[in-house]
Amino acid sequence: MLDQHLSLRQKQELALKPKMLQSLRMLSLPILELESYIKQELIDNPLLELREEKEDEDLDTSSYDSPQEDNRPLEDQDAQEEHDKNISEARELTEILDQWNDYHGSYESHRNDSEQDQRETLIRYEEDGRVKFLEQLYPLQLTEEEFDFCAELVDSCDSYGFLPKGYDVVKTARFFGINAQRARQLHDTILQLNPKGITATDIGQCLLAQLSPEQLENRIIRGLCTDHFEDLIHRRYQKLASHFGVSEDSILLAREQIARLDPKPGLRILPGNASYVYPDVTWKNIEGEYVVIINDHITPNIIISPRYRKMINRGAFDRETLQYVRERVNSAKFLIKSIFMRMRTLERVSLSIIKFQSDFFYKGLGIMQPLTYATIAQDLGVSESTISPVVRHKYAETPFGTFALRDFFSSTAGMDDNLETISRQHVKSHIVRMIDQENKQKPLSDQELVDNLKELGMTVSRRIIAKYRYEMGILNSRLRRS
Repeated sequence: MLDQHLSLRQKQELALKPKMLQSLRMLSLPILELESYIKQELIDNPLLELREEKEDEDLDTSSYDSPQEDNRPLEDQDAQEEHDKNISEARELTEILDQWNDYHGSYESHRNDSEQDQRETLIRYEEDGRVKFLEQLYPLQLTEEEFDFCAELVDSCDSYGFLPKGYDVVKTARFFGINAQRARQLHDTILQLNPKGITATDIGQCLLAQLSPEQLENRIIRGLCTDHFEDLIHRRYQKLASHFGVSEDSILLAREQIARLDPKPGLRILPGNASYVYPDVTWKNIEGEYVVIINDHITPNIIISPRYRKMINRGAFDRETLQYVRERVNSAKFLIKSIFMRMRTLERVSLSIIKFQSDFFYKGLGIMQPLTYATIAQDLGVSESTISPVVRHKYAETPFGTFALRDFFSSTAGMDDNLETISRQHVKSHIVRMIDQENKQKPLSDQELVDNLKELGMTVSRRIIAKYRYEMGILNSRLRRS
């Protein structure tokens, strides 16, 4: 018997309004995507137009002057008030657009032609997902040789994530001083990292690595992934059904599960062609102080359509049309406000990053201090959730090269003698210096690097050393020996 009853429950949740979501989206957009977004808004909102430079002096700013009463066939006082409010909001929008275009063009007056030509060049920026992939091995406390063996397997893969045909995993392991049993264990471990199937020697091994324990116990699914994969892809369902002694429907059900697997997992981590980015900001050192320049000159200058100005002024609209015009005016106002807030927030975050990474920018040490989103958020008096979309997919052109903004947020690598945190860049710079100065006949092991750093007052784990060494492309001590 079902028993129905009423109860009250208090629940805390955050509901984002559409305008807030739009604002957050614009905050996260890189400059090139922002340009496309604005152009789409210009298509969707007929009140807005692009301003051509030659039209600046021809804009009819008097089109909002109070018109004659006989030109406004309004039915009642409410319609009159609604019309007057429309004109007032349109006039306010025009003022906002004028202020925006003035602000938008303020940087242009400080740029010369050569600088603008330089900005037009997209900058090459490449990330290697293999480093992130191998980070999953760090909690396993592998030896230096074991970690480098795993890295060698991943580096040997093609763009789909497969080892070359005939690749001998055991033979490669011997080069690192690892026996055959341990080599297979490590290879199986890599195959189970996310995405699963990386370093497989064939498609069967790749797909098997992605099966759940329940699927592995299914002889049909397991068989289709290995010995009978060719029959599966050529849709020889009747032959397969006869071999397994089941109906074709059973084969099709197994095929559906296999179809959800990824036959080319390497595409998700291995580097392909380098991507090209357009810096959202430029950080210039002018007379000893850094200036943040928002690279917004590719975004269009916007004005309210002169044709709609006149139509609003004449007021020959019905109520539905007046409501539509008001909505478009408010939408345009919010668009401009969101763009301005994006630029202002990006500028404030940039200045805060420079402040907290002063050693990197002002002392030229090439070392970044540990920095988190929470630190920047506290400095600016905003929510930490605001910093993340500002930093995401944004790039800064600096005197030292082009960086992703997230590159300046460095995690803690360890502690110094004063129990203060030290950044990964700090540790990396010391690793490079020590390896450059080492005896090439007897290179420093990761443990020796740990001991040397400890003598310098830095406590860093051997696992961190192996991680940073791989990130910098430095071989292990065995392979560095000359």
